[in-house]
Amino acid sequence: MTSPSAPRIAIIGAGPGGLTCARILQRHGITATVHEHESGPDSRNQGGTLDLHEDNGQIALREAGLLDDFFRLSRPEGQEMRQMDPAGTLLFHHRPADGERFKPEIDRGTLRDLLLNSLEPGTVRWGHSLRSVSGPAAGPRRLHFADGTVVEADLVVGADGAWSRVRRAVSDARPRYSGVSFLEAWFHDVENRHPEIAELVGQGSAAAADGDRGVFAQRNGGDHIRVYILQRVPVDWIAAAGLTVEDTDGIRALLLDRYRDWAPGLRRLLTDNDGRYVDRPIFALPVPHTWEHNPTVTLLGDAAHLMPPLGVGVNLAMLDACELALALARHDTIDEAVRAYEQTMLPRSTEMQHLLDNGAEHLLSTELPDFAQDGTPTDEGALT
Repeated sequence: MTSPSAPRIAIIGAGPGGLTCARILQRHGITATVHEHESGPDSRNQGGTLDLHEDNGQIALREAGLLDDFFRLSRPEGQEMRQMDPAGTLLFHHRPADGERFKPEIDRGTLRDLLLNSLEPGTVRWGHSLRSVSGPAAGPRRLHFADGTVVEADLVVGADGAWSRVRRAVSDARPRYSGVSFLEAWFHDVENRHPEIAELVGQGSAAAADGDRGVFAQRNGGDHIRVYILQRVPVDWIAAAGLTVEDTDGIRALLLDRYRDWAPGLRRLLTDNDGRYVDRPIFALPVPHTWEHNPTVTLLGDAAHLMPPLGVGVNLAMLDACELALALARHDTIDEAVRAYEQTMLPRSTEMQHLLDNGAEHLLSTELPDFAQDGTPTDEGALT
């Protein structure tokens, strides 16, 4: 990018998308500052595991110069997948082939550390919680932070997730509840403390559903398993039952009643967890979500196209970040770069939004995943 002076690029959000964008920009000699509301890199657990796909997330890591490091840190065995019915019958079992690298798993925290450690010192400003974006569309923009700080920028990149504050500068859209809610449960030291669950889940993930309820269990690094209990319920279903999310025993009793006809082995995924549950209702942006081009503000990832969690979110965020960074490196002005980026990103995200519209319902479907229909060997059996 050529300009009379170096453009001031502010990226809001130090998730995979924001950090990927900053890393690729730096590789092309372009400075960017990442503003993150968390107080530091270790302020909270970053969440579970995710698979980075060969045709999007891995493309971004290649441009970031981090693909070999990713393969070193990832878990290709995490591509294993088991699908069961509520009776515990194993309907299909996908085992990754030796050397399969289409979508290996990596813990979110590990991926974030990989990206953070690749950045120049001082790139991320921690404890910067954005409150609003002001200033004319032509720029410069002013970023107002919770601590009273005001920062000027020539380009603001909203990589700040589902409840993006940057989005408000270009769109009035707000995420809507999908009608499906996740309840997250954690299991630690599973080989020793939860051997039956470790055996049921294997090295990857295991899922079952009956149309209204479901469960999805996923192996994480460090001998951990996370389980997501899926239900078609009102967003306030815990309070409607007279409970709070801290009432672990009450929620367990409620789950045991709601899943009373399920196999005992699957019911252990609901109730044998270590510690409290985490309530995660699923929200999505209206379909399609687009906005009028703005020369000084753009969005990527969930801020641009929040969808149900069907394995594409982080991958698309990193691909968005890659394409935006490359556009900024290859065009003479920010306006041209943002326009070129959005001309590719918006049609792609619109197509995916339409494909995954009401996708939260698919999480409860009794149909087998697409790749179970292509001749993948199936192990018949019962997990009770």
